[in-house]
Amino acid sequence: MPDEPFFLADLETLLPPIPPDTIVSRAFHSGQGVRATLFGFAAGQELTEHTASHPAILHFLKGRARLVLGEQHLQAGPGSWAYMPAHLAHSVHAEEELVMLLLLLG
Repeated sequence: MPDEPFFLADLETLLPPIPPDTIVSRAFHSGQGVRATLFGFAAGQELTEHTASHPAILHFLKGRARLVLGEQHLQAGPGSWAYMPAHLAHSVHAEEELVMLLLLLG
């Protein structure tokens, strides 16, 4: 069965206010070959180093973060975009309140 069209006018409205010392997430779409989840990080929160069994895309929408992709240590901000192959070690540390879109492929 083919995917149906899906549209959101403003992704950030999917998240509740982000309490201090918290990471919130909202999975909002699963279709042929992609799963989309929106994350909200309070300042100072992090996803520690981990891997995923599928390739993924990170798109940063709000705030600033330290991003580690394998051996690369990067700064991410609004508009930053990263592709990660499967099994790449990575981590995200929010330097300020952060909103990030994760697209898990495959």
